[in-house]
Amino acid sequence: MLSNIGIPGLILILVLALIIFGPKKLPEIGRAFGQTLREFKKSTRELTSDVMEEFEEDDKKKTVK
Repeated sequence: MLSNIGIPGLILILVLALIIFGPKKLPEIGRAFGQTLREFKKSTRELTSDVMEEFEEDDKKKTVK
């Protein structure tokens, strides 16, 4: 999805964000976005590891029987 934007599109988005939110608010928004993204990645990793553990337990049960 982001690969279709390109450099000119990113520049346009940044300029619009700067105009809409202003230079004082932009770092706060970026920080909040980064924290949200970090939390999302952490939750995704935890969910993936939980699912993988369940698959491994199921495989062990099948091989024991």
